[in-house]
Amino acid sequence: MRYALFLGCTIPARSRNYEMSARAVAEKLGIELLDIEDFSCCGFPLKSSDRASAELLAARNLALAEERGVPIVTLCSSCNSMLAETAHHLSHSDEDLHLVNEQLQKVGREYKGNTTVKHFARVLLEDVGIDRIKENLVQDLNGIPIATHYGCHYIKPTEIYPGGENPDHPDSLDQLLEAVGARAVTHGMERDCCGGPVLVTDEQTALAMAKQKLDKVKASGAKAMTLVCPFCSVMYDDNQKSIEAQFDVSYQIPVLYLPQVIGLALGLDRKVLGLNLNVVKTKAFTEQILSEQG
Repeated sequence: MRYALFLGCTIPARSRNYEMSARAVAEKLGIELLDIEDFSCCGFPLKSSDRASAELLAARNLALAEERGVPIVTLCSSCNSMLAETAHHLSHSDEDLHLVNEQLQKVGREYKGNTTVKHFARVLLEDVGIDRIKENLVQDLNGIPIATHYGCHYIKPTEIYPGGENPDHPDSLDQLLEAVGARAVTHGMERDCCGGPVLVTDEQTALAMAKQKLDKVKASGAKAMTLVCPFCSVMYDDNQKSIEAQFDVSYQIPVLYLPQVIGLALGLDRKVLGLNLNVVKTKAFTEQILSEQG
């Protein structure tokens, strides 16, 4: 299992703990991650205003992986949707592929349409598999309740994801949580937007959207929340204290990336998983797991 790791923009700048935990879990499970230094922005930030330029950026990244003969694995859900949607579109339109390659030739590149794109969570579920993950478990999570957040782009649009799950009833993150001994908690807003897309233009609305989900998560009795997108983490982890201050509420809900939860079950060290870098403190959460194990 060899993939080109696509980090995008947000993860190196704001979510090193996501990268750290994903690399550690990948190594533990025998996934080889290839770093391509020439990878650039996926194009997603331009998509709504200049689709052609966004697709060209994505195609250039696809071409870089294609040159090395490896599929792309992403950590960011928006990067995944942009790259996967572009790969799907160009594989179904010879005309647009030709137009893209006319532009790519200016930088000495060509995309032939052979790159596949997968989110890291789907690699764990579909390529590594539940059985192999269970074979490597070291720490029993003892059914600790964790709320999932799927968000917007991880499972949509479904036509670009072969064998994708039902976007109205997603369960892949729940399957992975339960595979490592946690209990996936239903709270009713698993698929709702985090509010991140409007944070820059309307912070009040963005924080209010995030608050609604945090209210539901707290009411569900979950001890933590898990997600698979760096900007969703910005809303629920980085901005949780701001939400508490602005709305006079208290949550103190640890927000872990999926590889951080899986990494704990694989027996990996807290610092290796970057848990010390999470904004909402995770020490009490991990100590609860360890004390229950004892």
